[in-house]
Amino acid sequence: MDESYDNLPSSHLLGSVPAVVTEEKAKTVVNYEVPEANMQAFPRNINGGGGRGYQTLGSVPEEFEQQAPNNWKGMFSVSSYMQYFNVDTDTVINRLMSSFYPIGGGFFSKHDANPDLYGPVWVSTTLIFVLASLGNLATYLIEKHTDHKASWSFDVGYVNVAVFSVYGYAIVVPLAFYFLLRYLESNPKLLQFWCMWGYSLFIFVPSSFLLVIPIEVLRWIIILAAGIDSGMFVAMNLKTFVEGNDPKIMVVAAFFLQLALAIFFKVWFFH
Repeated sequence: MDESYDNLPSSHLLGSVPAVVTEEKAKTVVNYEVPEANMQAFPRNINGGGGRGYQTLGSVPEEFEQQAPNNWKGMFSVSSYMQYFNVDTDTVINRLMSSFYPIGGGFFSKHDANPDLYGPVWVSTTLIFVLASLGNLATYLIEKHTDHKASWSFDVGYVNVAVFSVYGYAIVVPLAFYFLLRYLESNPKLLQFWCMWGYSLFIFVPSSFLLVIPIEVLRWIIILAAGIDSGMFVAMNLKTFVEGNDPKIMVVAAFFLQLALAIFFKVWFFH
């Protein structure tokens, strides 16, 4: 090999290693501080089902996500009632059909474990729409039957009356019976009462379609039959809570309240 190549500097080449290391650099010791590990203790996954291992850092145990509506703080929390809207269609249809059969009073025994609020809210809202719309339709048919030239306009006041009467009745009446039974040292559940009274209003939905028929006698027969059926449904199921109590008048009062509500629907919306 040519000797001229031996004189070329090679320290600047990539990967080259210095031939001599000074003693000071060899003795230099670099101290690295290892950061202290911040260990996070993850609780074990205690939820049922197929979940395994540990919970993640952001997960919250299920018992802290929802507050039970049994205490006063939970009663006014929206998240406490979310579980009562988690119901399938078959269950709702079964409870709607059971509201047509008042004899027996087994509504609580069948649905005590899982009362829902989805059905009562749906029934009440549907009834409000049906009463307001069909009530106006019935008024239109009556006016056109008596006078073909009579002018007619949609009465928006029917909507306001339907909202206050239906929602007010479905909320206040069960609440009043709940506190009255608690005063009598019974042990009812407010969700059960709201569920039962909500489903008891369903019979007025199909009855409202029949009340459009412009025959006054037939209207009274239809609404009284619906009111008696709904009143018997509430009274027979409420009877299970007052078996050991003296005031049986509560059962009679519940029956006549349902009947009075039916008469109110007839007089106000289908007069």
